[in-house]
Amino acid sequence: MCLLLSGSTSGSASMSRIHPSDRGDGARRAARTAAERQRQQPAVYTVWKRSSMGFQGTDGFSVYDAAGRLAFRVDNYARRPKAFAGELLLMDGRGAPLLSLRPQIFSLHDRWNCYRVAPGEEGCPDTDRSSSAQQLFSMRKCAALQSTDDAEVHMSSASTATTSGRGCRASPSPPPGYRVEGCFSRRSCKITRSDGQEAARILRKKAGGPTAAAASSRPVALGDDVFSLVVRPGVDAATVMAIVVVMDRICRRPYAPMACSSQ
Repeated sequence: MCLLLSGSTSGSASMSRIHPSDRGDGARRAARTAAERQRQQPAVYTVWKRSSMGFQGTDGFSVYDAAGRLAFRVDNYARRPKAFAGELLLMDGRGAPLLSLRPQIFSLHDRWNCYRVAPGEEGCPDTDRSSSAQQLFSMRKCAALQSTDDAEVHMSSASTATTSGRGCRASPSPPPGYRVEGCFSRRSCKITRSDGQEAARILRKKAGGPTAAAASSRPVALGDDVFSLVVRPGVDAATVMAIVVVMDRICRRPYAPMACSSQ
């Protein structure tokens, strides 16, 4: 009886060592739940209309995520007219090219075309990059002769060409995959999908606010060169940022960086 009891005890100890504890399973489930909840939250970026190179007078973008990391960048030395603008490269925070933006010179609607940049292709001739297989979208203003900021984005993929019943006058078929509505110049607009659902929103950036030391203090609205970009879950942030860069070019407004305002 003693031998059986001893063997049973050792077998039970062995089983306890082989199988994971319930507490470990619960921790893993909690981690998965937290990660899933994080993916369902919109991504909030701070867009600074200044090249990350930091030289005075440069015209570009530095985009930071919620953790303060550099997520996207566009580096340009100077802002040139459309006929001489050339190619604009949207890069990730490390400087790797993601998307190429090129203006269509003879276009009443300020059309721009966006192309994917394959690894190691940033130095290739334009004939390779302008192929339809590499094109991501084509973007233009809705009204050629009106001072409106509304624009439409036609994706090259046929999967986005769904019937929406929305669009500008004389809108081609298929309908646009995205629309920009509102006033981009005042940093108050939204980007909607073809089904009318919001994909992203551009907001004025505010800093400060009530604190324990000054409960009556008001948040300070920053200048137009710093604004917030909120991207909904499931929407490609690089595509949205490319739309923002094109909007900055087709909304005829001279670039004049501002510090901040107390409004």
